[in-house]
Amino acid sequence: ADLAGNVAGVMSIPFLFRLPQRYDVVIDEIMADPTPGVGLPAYEWIELRNISPSPVNLRNWRIADASDTSASMGDFLLEPDSFLIVCSASAGQYLSVFGKTLTVAGFPALNNDKDRILLLDPNGEVIHGVAYNDSWYQSVAKKDGGWSLEMIDHFAPCVAEKNWKASDDPRGGTPGKINSIDGNNTDSDPPRLLYASLFSDTTIILVFDEPLSQDNEQLLSRFMLQPSPQIAAVSLVPPLFDSVKLVTRNQLVAGEVYSLTVSGVTDCAGNAGISQTVKIGVPQPPVPLDIVINEILFNPPPGGSDYVELYNRSDKLIDLKELFIANRNSAGEVASLSQLSPVTRLFAPGEFLAFTTDPVSVARYFTVLDPAAVIKVNKLPSLPDDKGNVVLVDGLGTLLDEVAYSQKWHFPLLTNREGVSLERSDVNGSSQQSNFHSAATTAGYGTPGYKNSQERLIPNSTTRITIVPPVFSPDNDGIDDFAEIRYEFPSPGYVANITLFSANGRPVRFLQKNALSGISGYYRWDGLDDQQQPLSQGIYVIVVDVFNAEGKTEHFKKTIVLARRQ
Repeated sequence: ADLAGNVAGVMSIPFLFRLPQRYDVVIDEIMADPTPGVGLPAYEWIELRNISPSPVNLRNWRIADASDTSASMGDFLLEPDSFLIVCSASAGQYLSVFGKTLTVAGFPALNNDKDRILLLDPNGEVIHGVAYNDSWYQSVAKKDGGWSLEMIDHFAPCVAEKNWKASDDPRGGTPGKINSIDGNNTDSDPPRLLYASLFSDTTIILVFDEPLSQDNEQLLSRFMLQPSPQIAAVSLVPPLFDSVKLVTRNQLVAGEVYSLTVSGVTDCAGNAGISQTVKIGVPQPPVPLDIVINEILFNPPPGGSDYVELYNRSDKLIDLKELFIANRNSAGEVASLSQLSPVTRLFAPGEFLAFTTDPVSVARYFTVLDPAAVIKVNKLPSLPDDKGNVVLVDGLGTLLDEVAYSQKWHFPLLTNREGVSLERSDVNGSSQQSNFHSAATTAGYGTPGYKNSQERLIPNSTTRITIVPPVFSPDNDGIDDFAEIRYEFPSPGYVANITLFSANGRPVRFLQKNALSGISGYYRWDGLDDQQQPLSQGIYVIVVDVFNAEGKTEHFKKTIVLARRQ
């Protein structure tokens, strides 16, 4: 009885065919949150698509999510390039009007925000798996319910978020037929290592951003651990195959930091990854100020999300699973704890990591040099726009760092503080107001996951303004097409005004007006005037006036030659 399935309007065909390979049948569409309905019945379902050249009999196949597995499916012959709606028995009669429908007992209840769906063959092998979350909708409105998630390119089933989007169909989905967003989305991106963790003192887990190919013999040659011990075995980790398990011949020594290099691993589309090196070792418990709160965005741009960046200034590998970001309630007690990782994940010495509920939003408004350094958490404590506090504690409640911030900490000449982060100026300094400053204009007002724009690097230095190159030719030939006005300041908080004059003293370009600069950086001139018209060749004068909130002012005058190639 547990093998029975009900096919609405379709004759079951009890024939056996060749065993399908991984990705022969893919999960092509997911309705995880059907309410409030848009135009489809308020039931959960998934859609399967046969992308192989042969028919596939789904007898004894199962559907699983992160917590439940369905009963076995009955006989159903899924023809090449055809679709099948799979749902619960109660939903079958309502969904069968849209296409061929197969009901299965114990169809898993899909979570609205995130879940993992697996398509299993009779032997329990994973044919396709999808671990979705609500950022995949790429729409704030649609992720609230009534819209399905559709795969863009069914021939790129390994690609995760980049190959999924909310349906564009006015009904909210396309059950039983080709997806509304169907198109070419060829996977040309190599696999990228996201993070490392330690399962035991002889077992290392590496997590990638997409599934890898399955040749375990080839995998062994792709990893190098220094110094010893040697790697004894390498294998892919089911069910999504986006993780690799390494087993070492000997135990890792507590307190020692190892370098693990991975190079040339391939995804299921055959793209080979670049060489990457991560720090590995047995994690150690932190003590106060081993990890510091390095940057806070508490007043994000419209539609944006808060983030908190941490910096590991110790020489230890620290487990993010044991760290919590919190705030203080009205009674002054530590409250609203948010765990930084549900699984063991190593935080390496000298590493910057930013935490947010919406990494996509952060990447939309700020430069993200390494997406793996901006980590999604389920929640962050409340960070009010006017003032608040950020508290970092370990699993035992030990206070590691605390910043009681205020919007008054921002640079006083900023006209709009929205979307501007506060950065720690000295990673080894205090967590007080004197050691924080608004992120620089040149950095886009935030540096999530990498070194702060206002980090002090040159103690007791003087201001330096240099022009590189002294002669430039903006003709788009790739050689000296831009002039850079490079700067170095002795402390944060300098504002720059840059004006360009012709040789006869006429102003031709107001390049920067009241630009909040970082400790070091550059502004670029492209040889155009204020009307974006090309200037004629000749000698130009660059005047740079800088000042800070303490009243210090400096004036610089530099010359540059604009050349036009004949």
